[in-house]
Amino acid sequence: MALIVQKYGGTSVGSIERIQAVAERVKRWRDQGDQVVVVVSAMSGETDRLIKLAKQLQERPEPRELDVLLSTGEQVTIALLSMALAAQGCPARSYTGAQVHILTDSAHNKARIRDIDAARVRADLEAGRVVVVAGFQGIDEQGDITTLGRGGSDTSAVAIAAALKANECQIYTDVDGVYTTDPRVEPKARKLDRITFEEMLEMASLGSKVLQIRSVEFAGKYRVPLRVLSSFGEGEGTLISFEDNDVEDAKISGIAFSRDEAKLTVLGVPDQPGVAHRILGPIAEANIEVDMIVQNVGADESTTDFTFTVHRNDYAPALDILKRTADELGARQVTGDASIVKISLVGVGMRSHAGIASRMFASLAKEGINIRMISTSEIKISVVVDEKYLELGVRTLHEAFGLDRPAA
Repeated sequence: MALIVQKYGGTSVGSIERIQAVAERVKRWRDQGDQVVVVVSAMSGETDRLIKLAKQLQERPEPRELDVLLSTGEQVTIALLSMALAAQGCPARSYTGAQVHILTDSAHNKARIRDIDAARVRADLEAGRVVVVAGFQGIDEQGDITTLGRGGSDTSAVAIAAALKANECQIYTDVDGVYTTDPRVEPKARKLDRITFEEMLEMASLGSKVLQIRSVEFAGKYRVPLRVLSSFGEGEGTLISFEDNDVEDAKISGIAFSRDEAKLTVLGVPDQPGVAHRILGPIAEANIEVDMIVQNVGADESTTDFTFTVHRNDYAPALDILKRTADELGARQVTGDASIVKISLVGVGMRSHAGIASRMFASLAKEGINIRMISTSEIKISVVVDEKYLELGVRTLHEAFGLDRPAA
């Protein structure tokens, strides 16, 4: 008997018919003797609908109240799925994040999980029930409802799997696995049978929408076997593994990209110790995540130009903060650009192969694509380019590195 945690995204539970199909799949697992915990998202479009309602009242909704509102989406799904399971003769019990004590910090709209009390879930599993848990949500120490940010149901599922020491965490979604890049941008994209945790972590952090980054972090940290599958068909999906013995052959595993980028630059900052902290400290205090950072020599030797990127949703508040900081520092000017994108090559094979960066830059230059910023790590190279070049850049690199061809 295995203990399986399954997660179903919004499109997988987007209608009564799809919820019934999920119930049938879950029942098959239980009927073969496995214990099953199901984590679900809100029905497709529901979270966007709730956000739209909130923004009709406040341009920037109060974070605490927005969490109270958004958490209702998953509550609808868990109740409907439990009913669907019961209708098929499969005993089930639904729980909100608070009811199973998914304890988080108090960072509303993007909270992080601190602890899970799995006792209630274990008791139901031992009693032969399927447990259905609302993803994307938790509760903080003050008893306030919190949400984990977009894609947070993935994190909920992996964290629950870790707490239960599950045999496998299966992420069911509207795609049948992890691809070399988004097939909607590059039709020649190929499904990967397996990918390492390192590569998946980079892909998630760089814009791949298949899994939320924190879910991959959890899975890697607690060694939770993770598999991405389609809820609309059969297949083995993509296994996210702990190691890959073929890294010598697989130079590049995939291309990730993010449309949600914005760039901020403060010009003419005094070039002195502590200036980077004085610029980024207020940004961090506002709970805004910074990605790429570049610091250059300014127009004269006594000043520097400081550039960094943030999520496009954080562009307006970050710009306001930066303008105030620039005034305090006596900087010359603040500029911003919310029409950029990031394209990244990812592969553990980069460690043992030289020349990948130069081939990437040459391929983009050949198509007349200018690189605005560059960032590298052991297994990834990221570039920022103008938004209009996203599709061309992805297709160019996919072909240049032969990602449309099956691995040997």
